[in-house]
Amino acid sequence: MTVGELRVWAPDGIREVVPGDDLVALLVASLRADAAADPGHALADGDVVVVTSKVVSKAEGRVVAADDRERAITEQTVRVVATREHPGGVTRIVENHLGLVMAAAGVDASNTPEGTVLLLPLDPDRSARALRAGLAAAFGVRVGVIVTDTAGRPWRHGVTDLAIGAAGVEVLDDLRGQVDTFGRPLTMTVAAVADEIASAAELVKGKASGRPVAVVRGVGHVVTDDDGPGARVLVRTGPDDMFHQGSAEAYAQGWKDALERPGR
Repeated sequence: MTVGELRVWAPDGIREVVPGDDLVALLVASLRADAAADPGHALADGDVVVVTSKVVSKAEGRVVAADDRERAITEQTVRVVATREHPGGVTRIVENHLGLVMAAAGVDASNTPEGTVLLLPLDPDRSARALRAGLAAAFGVRVGVIVTDTAGRPWRHGVTDLAIGAAGVEVLDDLRGQVDTFGRPLTMTVAAVADEIASAAELVKGKASGRPVAVVRGVGHVVTDDDGPGARVLVRTGPDDMFHQGSAEAYAQGWKDALERPGR
């Protein structure tokens, strides 16, 4: 590969994952079969293996009985950001136990048996570390691992994949203090590298192709020797959260606070 080149591919899908499966073994088998078919796909130092959280959750037994998905969402919710009714029902944007703000708290009712829902991994960073260790032992290479989920974004239509777990990857590329091509100092730019890699991988994985794993090559400069802090550092909460409430919720809260103000 040359400088400035990125390669992304998704091996043939692995079989349906069920609770208790050895996900490392399934990934290793898939990656080895892919390399046998195309030697150029043999896992190499600096590659990043991107895994959809759905298969991680299934292997970790995060499939739970739930006739009512809304109840499951409530149980996974820490804070409601916004609620909107629409012809298809109600959409809730909430913060879940991982600190992630997303629709339905990340509770997924697709590609799971009837009467069950799929919860996100309890600790996606820990899951990523375990997968990385297993892949390193099997292939003898230094790779990064990113666990992804799908989320919407404020002010943008459509969804994209983002990193909810990571190991061996610099998830943020802090460019502050460097200079641009005109010599001006960069003061604000911090690139969400792990999210960018997650989105690139989704282009070849797809939502219904049965390919939950992708390999991204060409980003070896962000692959680290140690596991690193994980994707948790990407989450913006507390005082840095400028969008703590939805617009309608903030408006209603403002009215409530004004009416309760002493002297009214």
